[in-house]
Amino acid sequence: MTTLYERRAAPPVPPVPPAARRSPAGPLLALLWAGAAAALAAWWLNADSVVGTAGWLTNAGRIAGLLCGYACAVLVGLMARVPVLERRIGSDRVTRWHAMAGRYTVCLLVAHIVLILAGYAAQDGASFVHETLTVVLDYPEMLKATVGTLILFAAGITSARAVRRRLGHELWYHVHLLTYAAVFLSFFHQVQLGTDLTGGGVAQAAWYALYLGVAALVVWFRVLAPVRLNLRHRLRVESVHREAAGVWSVVVRGRRLDRLGARAGQFFRWRFLTEGMRWTSTPYSLSAPPRHDLMRITVKSLGDHSAAIPLLRPGTRVWAEGPYGSLTADRRTAPKSLLIGGGVGITPLRALFETLPGEVTLLYRASRAEDLALGGELEAIARWRGARVLYALNGADGRRPSFTAGSLRETVPDLAAHDVYLCGPHGFARDLYEALRAAGVPDRRIHHESFEL
Repeated sequence: MTTLYERRAAPPVPPVPPAARRSPAGPLLALLWAGAAAALAAWWLNADSVVGTAGWLTNAGRIAGLLCGYACAVLVGLMARVPVLERRIGSDRVTRWHAMAGRYTVCLLVAHIVLILAGYAAQDGASFVHETLTVVLDYPEMLKATVGTLILFAAGITSARAVRRRLGHELWYHVHLLTYAAVFLSFFHQVQLGTDLTGGGVAQAAWYALYLGVAALVVWFRVLAPVRLNLRHRLRVESVHREAAGVWSVVVRGRRLDRLGARAGQFFRWRFLTEGMRWTSTPYSLSAPPRHDLMRITVKSLGDHSAAIPLLRPGTRVWAEGPYGSLTADRRTAPKSLLIGGGVGITPLRALFETLPGEVTLLYRASRAEDLALGGELEAIARWRGARVLYALNGADGRRPSFTAGSLRETVPDLAAHDVYLCGPHGFARDLYEALRAAGVPDRRIHHESFEL
């Protein structure tokens, strides 16, 4: 590990750490699985005796359809940006749940289509193709459901990692916005053709309640709450500053920003209302603790949206949603903390470095000294609060520093007694996580957010 330099003052007396807040992840997952069991119960209570190949295929298709319909509601609910999920469970974890649920949903959708059509074809003695055309063209609500199905397939395909890497963020974003239309178009065939949901009974009422509840969450947290935030706080670009090669900071001014409740380590989704940027909402972390009238983000040019950041002009209107994320001081369980940042992952850690209570050490990984964004600020904070800042750079021969359990323990001798906040590229964060675990740091003390799916 190559250390450029170290600044250290007398360490402060560490306060007693607060009690760790219990995550609602476990109860929420239990609730979601209970909902899936309830969907299966709807089939069980309405199922007649299953006879013959057609009966087995059709009923298997009904089960897949119920679970798929339920999963669609869960998918939308997870992305409604409900504050208790975003801040207590973590946006990255919720996003991974959404991605996993999306893969299961597409599989259930394929199973539902194939099994139902095969069952109907066996029952009618018709070919699979003929039965498909009959169902799509003659059954009520099926044309709309077919359009919704195609949209869901498009969302699934564009979410595949190999495909997503080749797509612009804007195209991926807008395809996924159409998922709302897909769920809406597919809903009505469920309650009109779904044998388990027709007849106006308890199952149908529960299904309506599920979808209306999810729709209410989306309208409130993804439409009304952002409208209220932006009308109330009137955000505009104050200034744009270069921090390092390809790295820029944007200072945003607004009214009564202290009432947003934003914390160091959190992020907002930003939409800059200027040509070429107004149609894309992108998450960027706060790179400094928010003030009553100012917030700051620091962005590295990695795509079309981030590359346009230097072109922003003072006075540009800003549309923001948030704050989101759980990489905050609330995760703290020990009086000592180690912050490890790689590349532009330093941005939320810089804000935490200034505000996190107790004894704090910051380890910043970059290729060259010239790539150290916010380095001057980090040194000033280290001197002011009596903290340590360490820089891990490539060697003179270009060799990368090695992060192993041994090197980490050598750098921070009582490493296992620290909370570790970790932020950086996916591969960097994964390797550091494994090294930290090997060094004896408990999993509950490694705090990170990653949006790699």
